[in-house]
Amino acid sequence: MQSDILILGAGPAGLACAMELSRKGKKSTVVEKDDQIGGLAKTLTIREGNDVFLTDIGPHRFFSKNQYLYDFIEDLLHEEWRQVPRLTRQFIDGKFYDYPVKALQVFKNIGPWKSFKILFDYALARLRFGLFKKPMTTFEDYVVANFGRTLAEFSMINYTEKIWGIKASTIHPDWAKQRIHGLNLWSVVVNVVKNALSGGKKGKATPKSLVDQFYYPQFGTGRIYEEIGKHLRDEGTTIATRSEPVKVRHDGTKITAVDIKGPDGAITTVHPQHVVESVPLTAFLKLLDPPPPPAVLEAAAGLKWRAQIYLFLTLDKESISPDNWIYFPNQDIPFGRTSEMKNFSKDMCPPGKTSFFIEFFAFETDPIWQMNQDQVLDLVLPYFEQWGFFTRKDVRKTYLWKRQHVYPVYDLEYKDRLGVIQQWLEQLQNLIYIGRPGRFRYTNQDHSLEMGIVASRMILEGRKYDLDAIGAENEYFEKGPIYEKRI
Repeated sequence: MQSDILILGAGPAGLACAMELSRKGKKSTVVEKDDQIGGLAKTLTIREGNDVFLTDIGPHRFFSKNQYLYDFIEDLLHEEWRQVPRLTRQFIDGKFYDYPVKALQVFKNIGPWKSFKILFDYALARLRFGLFKKPMTTFEDYVVANFGRTLAEFSMINYTEKIWGIKASTIHPDWAKQRIHGLNLWSVVVNVVKNALSGGKKGKATPKSLVDQFYYPQFGTGRIYEEIGKHLRDEGTTIATRSEPVKVRHDGTKITAVDIKGPDGAITTVHPQHVVESVPLTAFLKLLDPPPPPAVLEAAAGLKWRAQIYLFLTLDKESISPDNWIYFPNQDIPFGRTSEMKNFSKDMCPPGKTSFFIEFFAFETDPIWQMNQDQVLDLVLPYFEQWGFFTRKDVRKTYLWKRQHVYPVYDLEYKDRLGVIQQWLEQLQNLIYIGRPGRFRYTNQDHSLEMGIVASRMILEGRKYDLDAIGAENEYFEKGPIYEKRI
């Protein structure tokens, strides 16, 4: 295994980097620990006799402000790249609410007294954080300032605490600025009124503050990465699956050698000119020889990851709901989000059947992390039977997967700790670290792809770009034009 350019991790960021390099005539070697490429965006194939079910590991809708990314994927998938209507709702206290929150719907469902309390709390918050300039130092401050205490607790604070496993008062405001910047109760109401006055008509490239359609591949998000992998192998790029770095040697200014363990356990040493790493940053630091300074290792030890558990059910049932996703903010419900894959594409399930993907957020020390699939099914089934979603009799088979290092935890200290690590890593001049795991930054699929593309340009052009500027728009994270396909 020899390569001037070594890419660690075959998720969206790493594969996009390899793809762009290949298009410019540059070969690389991609190393992936799993036996399937695509990272958290892979699609799994479940065969039950003659029936085939497809599922992402958590479905990924695609939206972006970058037309290049739409063209990038369309060139790979052609007619498989399809536009899908979005329906995402929250299930709170036995009722469905659109997500993100639609104020008029909330007012209708909760009645006049609580509606008045929402408006009163919002006015009070605007006085405190607006007129009197109370600083917003936590996620809790941010959502209370923009939605008022009552509405913030109704669907934002509780769900956010469910994701991260820590109190909203200990979550960095970066999380709110990245995900909901530019949204507040007033902007939501104004958006509803404007849409009603326009008759719901929107231009094809009009920014959608509440994205109501997205692109999705006919046979799952993983098709993007399967096609990238096919192209790379055809062009001579090596993709080494079931392989992983075990030691990364450096001289303080650059990486000089990387030891790779293959599927047979044999170690191969590579001497790359460039290293692009998209594996978990905290794990990468432990591979370095010599180790980073104690201050860097201490900072890394303080960074936390949230893991996920996925329960996938195949069902003898035509349909459960029309939703792509359903969110469950209530803290007494053990799971956080569900999705029905056939609502992304009918080709994800056999005719007359459906499937259900259930997501749990967890730390690896939580009791649920030790449960087997039957125990997890027993945990969730009473909820779905009570709500009329499905019964045990409808369940064909059950599948359970667990993934570490899914969400980088934005606690109040994460930014300072990450700054210490990044300052030291910048000394390694031939290292580029990208993607959600590589940069310890929550990114969507499109931003990871864009990071990979920019990383390739850094190598090709011999210059640096600000990778942290990607996806850091000062506005709601899901704003952006939904482009039409090229003709």
